[in-house]
Amino acid sequence: MNSAKYISTRGKIAPISFQDAVMMGLAEDGGLLIPAEIPQVQNKLEQWKTLSYPELAFHIIRLFTGNDIPDPDLKKIIQKSYATFTADDVVPVKKLADKLYFAELFHGPTLAFKDIALQFLGNVFEYILQQRGGILNIIGATSGDTGSAAIHGVRGKKGIQIFIMYPDGRVSPLQERQMATVADKNVHCLAIHGTFDDGQRVMKEIFNDLPFKKEFSLGAINSVNWARILAQIVYYFWATFRVQDQCNTTDNIQVAVPTGNFGDIFAGYIAKKMGAPISRLILATNENDILSRFFTTGKYTLGEVHPTLSPSMDIQIASNFERYLYYRVHQDAAKTRALMAEFAEKKTITCVGADPDFAAGRGNTAQTLATIQKYYNTANYILDPHSAVGVAVAEQFQRSEPTVCLGTAHPGKFPAAIDEALGKSGLAKHEKLESLLALPLYKTLIEPTRYTIEQFVRENQKVQ
Repeated sequence: MNSAKYISTRGKIAPISFQDAVMMGLAEDGGLLIPAEIPQVQNKLEQWKTLSYPELAFHIIRLFTGNDIPDPDLKKIIQKSYATFTADDVVPVKKLADKLYFAELFHGPTLAFKDIALQFLGNVFEYILQQRGGILNIIGATSGDTGSAAIHGVRGKKGIQIFIMYPDGRVSPLQERQMATVADKNVHCLAIHGTFDDGQRVMKEIFNDLPFKKEFSLGAINSVNWARILAQIVYYFWATFRVQDQCNTTDNIQVAVPTGNFGDIFAGYIAKKMGAPISRLILATNENDILSRFFTTGKYTLGEVHPTLSPSMDIQIASNFERYLYYRVHQDAAKTRALMAEFAEKKTITCVGADPDFAAGRGNTAQTLATIQKYYNTANYILDPHSAVGVAVAEQFQRSEPTVCLGTAHPGKFPAAIDEALGKSGLAKHEKLESLLALPLYKTLIEPTRYTIEQFVRENQKVQ
């Protein structure tokens, strides 16, 4: 197998290998890295349906790593990544209602779907450093679950330091505890004064400071890192296969995805392009609806960030949207550059025409609460508020074919929202989360500027 190659959405770097793409994170021309070619796998679907989750992950991921990671090593990385999950089949798929199914992506160490990608990415980082030597300073921004999943993916790993920015007071208390109670010396939690968008802006500014990036060997764990998208592609195949099995059908399946940063649903878009049995993707946002507005009006226009019951989706500037935009303009890097420059200047861009691969809608706070209550009453199932947004919007777009909704977090991470929806307390708990309540917090309050974060990295990065 030849080495897979990666290019930038902005077209200003030479093609690079998978390992180089993982270590580069954000492309050095300011764009996002994507595979030069998307493999077609329609002729493999019948064979893949019988595989276990780690086996399926191996067959899909190796198409994008080429000979950059030998097969025995890749198998070990994948087995190690999913051995940390408590569900035997990694991603259980359950029936919620007639033709409505639910894929539980939250059985990893931090009870969020981000573990599926970040356990894998942490082990890939470790593998590459073992091959190449050197150190890695990871800088990330989180609106909730990415930070804890990233920390748990690399905590204690030799040669790696991780610096996570999150908006102080704008993540759930349990989400903060999953990050800031980790006492490993290579973990640094930075509570910024501002929103997630501020953290994401600073992160991109730092990665575009190429001398600093090279001097401090920076790496990215946000979904700008292609390896995260790659690991997420797998569960689109897995979930649609399981629904086909349960429905005894060969029909394509709708997939509903609650999203704020467009990374999760972009993985589904790539899976569909590869030939996964997906009829269309249902994009679901909360009141921070820049993405659903785009797919219904064609206008991508910046708005204010509104705090909601689903804080991981409280985002306006979706960092993965540029990857989709590149395909939307027929892989024209110059046009992508021009549109991103226009958005940076005017805070709005327009794309004419609809995309049949997507339906899009918004689930507001009232709908979120009502959906949690509905499925508790009808299916004895508790949805977390992010997953409830996805289910609420999925209900708006049900058709003759089955729909599977992606379940992004365990409801125990958001007890206040569950208590409000169900009118009683204590129904959403998890022993892992309860054990965090008495632990001390290790965090630094800091201003979200490139200078302050770079200075903190200078003072705290250590070579292990």
